[in-house]
Amino acid sequence: MAASESSPRPVVVVTEGGPHIWAIVNALADRVGPVSVILETPESKKRLLLGRARRQGWISATGQLGTMVLTRLGKRFLAGHAARLVAEEKLETEPRPGQAIIHVPSANGPECLKEITNIKPGVVLLAGCRLLSKDTLAKMPCPVLNYHAGIAPKYRGMNGGYWALACGDLQNFGTTVHLVDAGVDTGGVLKQARGKPKPGDSIASYALRQAAFSRGICVEAVNDALAGKFATIDPRLPSKQWFHPTIWFYLWTGLTKRVW
Repeated sequence: MAASESSPRPVVVVTEGGPHIWAIVNALADRVGPVSVILETPESKKRLLLGRARRQGWISATGQLGTMVLTRLGKRFLAGHAARLVAEEKLETEPRPGQAIIHVPSANGPECLKEITNIKPGVVLLAGCRLLSKDTLAKMPCPVLNYHAGIAPKYRGMNGGYWALACGDLQNFGTTVHLVDAGVDTGGVLKQARGKPKPGDSIASYALRQAAFSRGICVEAVNDALAGKFATIDPRLPSKQWFHPTIWFYLWTGLTKRVW
């Protein structure tokens, strides 16, 4: 599909990467125009574990790490389901030839800010990357949006789709594009999309499923930002930040509620 219109200024996506993110990047390239991707180096598992242990205690942090390891192993065993999902939803989950990719150590570092300043984009879309500090945001030369795989503010933080299902809140299995502030998914909500998981979906594939029905709102939000339109909406939902489930909660919920 050719780009529907040529954007007056470039679009930048800042991310750690992943198949679901490339599906969104390629949709933006088709329907908005060329996209430059700034790819940050993922934080080490050791640093993540230490940070979570400081915030939540070692028991929770270790339990969360267990779920992350299990999920990674699960992706290998469930690769066939993911491949069918990608084919059915016509997702492009790899960078295209010629895709502009710039590598930086951190989305919140001076190298990333320097690259964005050099590109002079009309909008920056964050998608699965580190939080940006107040100082970094203050130096941004354009609006900054975030693609969040959950319905904000009710499911801020990690694994928003999983937590909606684990809480029996199927109607809020969805995603959000919002303005970025220094909080965790607390900026003004611009767009939201809701969908449904399908048989065989699990915590290993929810992000792909969500990306499939969320490409449209990412395109709409980026186009609106390029046009200088920022109409926020009030979802009228409570606000809560979520983290990875612990391995014992994940297994209990899978066995008792069939939410994997």
